[in-house]
Amino acid sequence: MLVATTETVPGYRRVKTLGQVFGVVVRSRGLGGNVLAGLRSIVGGEIHEYTQLLEEARRQAVDRLVTNATAMGGNAVLMMRFDSSEIGQYMSEIVAYGTAVVLEQEPTNAA
Repeated sequence: MLVATTETVPGYRRVKTLGQVFGVVVRSRGLGGNVLAGLRSIVGGEIHEYTQLLEEARRQAVDRLVTNATAMGGNAVLMMRFDSSEIGQYMSEIVAYGTAVVLEQEPTNAA
């Protein structure tokens, strides 16, 4: 499945627009991660525990986005974006969203 942040894809034409599609993940940081992150924040620098958590959550959100677009009959998602928010003190929500479409490869002009 093609997932693009653009409205169009060179070499393809949109045959059908299926509608909004999204993938949502809510993750808890966990006590261990919060303790390590708290200690690391005292010293400064990147908090690797949170970086890893958010990278995994984004991948999972895109996987769910693709699953939902496939269920709608799409073969691509255009204008894909991420959004995130905090739920309480210990949870993060990651949403991947875009437009599910059916794309068709444009014929090439063979000379």
